[in-house]
Amino acid sequence: MRLKLISSALAMLACVAYLPAQVPDDTIKVDTRLVSVPVIVSDHDGRYVPHLQQSDFKVFQDGVEQQIAFFAATEEPITVAILIDTSHSTHGVLDDIKDSAKSFIKLLTPQDRAMVVSFDNDTHILSPLTNDQKQLSEAIKHAEIPEDPGTTLRDAVYQTVTNSFKGINGRKAVIVLTDGKDAGSYIRSTDLLYRLEESDTLVYTIMFETEREAPNRRMGRGGVFGGGFPGMGGRFPGGGGRFPGGRGGGGRRDGERQKRMEERQKQQNENAAEFLKNLSDTTAGRFFSSKDGKLKKTFADILEELRFQYRLGFYPPDEDRSGLHQLRVRVTKENAVVRSRVAYRSGAK
Repeated sequence: MRLKLISSALAMLACVAYLPAQVPDDTIKVDTRLVSVPVIVSDHDGRYVPHLQQSDFKVFQDGVEQQIAFFAATEEPITVAILIDTSHSTHGVLDDIKDSAKSFIKLLTPQDRAMVVSFDNDTHILSPLTNDQKQLSEAIKHAEIPEDPGTTLRDAVYQTVTNSFKGINGRKAVIVLTDGKDAGSYIRSTDLLYRLEESDTLVYTIMFETEREAPNRRMGRGGVFGGGFPGMGGRFPGGGGRFPGGRGGGGRRDGERQKRMEERQKQQNENAAEFLKNLSDTTAGRFFSSKDGKLKKTFADILEELRFQYRLGFYPPDEDRSGLHQLRVRVTKENAVVRSRVAYRSGAK
């Protein structure tokens, strides 16, 4: 009888052991609603401020303080996408861009992963995510300017963040090496910035200033029509007697045209810089400008920020409305400069 009771007890225990674990519904719901906020804290000289604790931070959504549910301050591996502009307008700076990309690769550790993407009239993944530096360097070598014109800068950033980085957690960044001029993207600037508000990927932009536009670019949404300049329908440069390269025209008129062209080029560079700054500011990244391609210190600073960034997380209020929400992070430490995600977009419930 005693043996029979023991056997029955063992059978019951076996049944319990094979019962599926019960996961509360609210746990699943909460995990999907966590808002991740990357935060970079530096002093006024741009140096990383270490050793801060969760109690040193305050997070506000739409002006209301939220309870911090997640905090990380340890060094972590990073995932990086290097975007190389291979459009016609970068002809004079492409070697500098590629050398800069190779310099960045050399600073990565074996625990980091990177991918190489080029963009011109389309977006090309030259190397998927890997920690093989040789493979990444070979991919950079194959970044070349194609025959067909076009610049899909905005599309390349959007596709990288939403597709290539989809499902990847942890510290992520996109490094964009470009002259900042777009002529062919389907996604508009405002739409791209809108989408980036939903992401916790930091975008760092490095602008290589160029002196000319690529001719005969195709028309994209928000792009440049025709060749040369907006609205010129492809008539500049080269053409009939009224334009540079044609017959007629005197020295004075040529000088005036040259001056107008230089003014347009200057304005285009200023517009490009403004867009790249907005791209970085929206994601808590940074904008840099390069004239000689010597960016070793710049890249070292970027990687330090990525490795040692603070990561906060909070759960929005249950009554939270759908739409855009403003975020603000404060640090109690004096003289600290804080860069963080400035907004996030919640979906309809």
